[in-house]
Amino acid sequence: MNNHRIKKVVIAGGGTAGWLAAAALSRQLGALVDIELVESDAIGTVGVGESTIPTICSFHALLGIDEAEFMRETQATFKLGIEFENWGREGDRYVHGFGQLGKANWMGEFHQFWLHAQSLGFGGDIGEYCLETQALNARKFGTSDKPVLNYAYHLDATRYARYLRRRCEAREGERGVKRTEGKIRRVTTNSESGYIESLVLESGAVVQGDLFIDCTGFRALLMGETLGCGFEDWNHWLPTDSAFAVQSELVGEARPNTRAIARSAGWRWQIPLQSRMGNGMVFCSDYQSDDAARAQFLSEIEGAPLFDPRLIRYRAGRRRNAWEKNCIALGLSSGFVEPLESTSIHLIMIGITRLMQLFPLDGVTPGLRNRFNALSRDELEKVRDFVVLHYKATEREDSEFWRYCRHMPVPDSLAERMALFRESAQVHRTADELFRSDSWVQVMLGQHLRPQAYHPMGRLMTEAQLRQALQSLRGNIRAAVDRLPGHQQFINQYCRAAAPETV
Repeated sequence: MNNHRIKKVVIAGGGTAGWLAAAALSRQLGALVDIELVESDAIGTVGVGESTIPTICSFHALLGIDEAEFMRETQATFKLGIEFENWGREGDRYVHGFGQLGKANWMGEFHQFWLHAQSLGFGGDIGEYCLETQALNARKFGTSDKPVLNYAYHLDATRYARYLRRRCEAREGERGVKRTEGKIRRVTTNSESGYIESLVLESGAVVQGDLFIDCTGFRALLMGETLGCGFEDWNHWLPTDSAFAVQSELVGEARPNTRAIARSAGWRWQIPLQSRMGNGMVFCSDYQSDDAARAQFLSEIEGAPLFDPRLIRYRAGRRRNAWEKNCIALGLSSGFVEPLESTSIHLIMIGITRLMQLFPLDGVTPGLRNRFNALSRDELEKVRDFVVLHYKATEREDSEFWRYCRHMPVPDSLAERMALFRESAQVHRTADELFRSDSWVQVMLGQHLRPQAYHPMGRLMTEAQLRQALQSLRGNIRAAVDRLPGHQQFINQYCRAAAPETV
């Protein structure tokens, strides 16, 4: 226990994690603590987190961010979900839409009604009952209150960090953020407590603080190298370990969705921004060489690449503690699942939110630290299980990689969820869990995990009543989609960005 009052927070590293932390802490706690961020322009960022999930909207509201301004500054487009191709079987396509499936009741969820209709030979595709999925398919979008769409963004991560930095520096006279340029040469700790005391820069400058936030990426300079906080490896459940990333010219209009296209040893993404396409190839180096992955990646890119693809190595897993002594890890320094389902920026934001809720103003205590670590561990493990589901729930046997994924053991927590759904179509979900039941249902059904039985509540309606109810739901959704403008049309009038300079 350290009863030393927290007067100064030092953030080690910039990028998305560092500047999100700086922006939130300065806005919400700037009257109570000083904040200094140390980063070097000479150190690049990973910058592949260009796709987000809807929780970003509420976090931006917390920061007082104007949506149209942010979107212009970051070349952003809207995102209604993810289109998955070739995951369950080659040639498959399904959508994980961000909205609600149909209408549930107190007894159970909508898919139970739908499964009964399927047994009677009608009902169509489950995606027909999700407004966001149908708007995605029609390439429509709008932010009016009728209809209300759940959405996220595709954004340029480099521009996003710059945008946040400009906002922070503009507030410096209002207890904003002090930015210090420089590379960290070493980290000093107290010989008795082991707590971090300062960052020593290559220039010789010393940055002292009371609470430190590690945003140094995969290196985890503070949490890993200095404090020796161990790493729990999840590679046996999430076998991909490498990614190529490149921007390319945008061909056609930007779509309101991310594409995740399964390949022989992993998958590739397409993330459309206003003026270019973000592309990546995620693969497992045990099953595909760098050269083969790069060649396959370049052969499939639509539009001319804007530079040579960058190779990124990573390990799926987490730090055993997200808070160790007087240091909190955010972003890649705390752990990484992988780009699938676009959770990286969310995990940064929820980590910052949790820190502000448990902020140790009067000193770090074991209770605060243990609570933070327990919540962080639970959050990340549930996200991990949802991502592992995509690899496990496959019928593909056409490559060594997919054979491994289909037959690999999975965490008990995921095995139990899959067994429950397979037996009874029930979806277990806790109240504070990131991915809703509708998300689990869309992925499990989309990848052919078919339940053997379902809840009998659908049988309480006559076949004619059920048929009419489903037709009405689909008709209402079609009418709502028809009223929406095109995605590109809406962007052009709402948040059209200037032609970008070279980044």
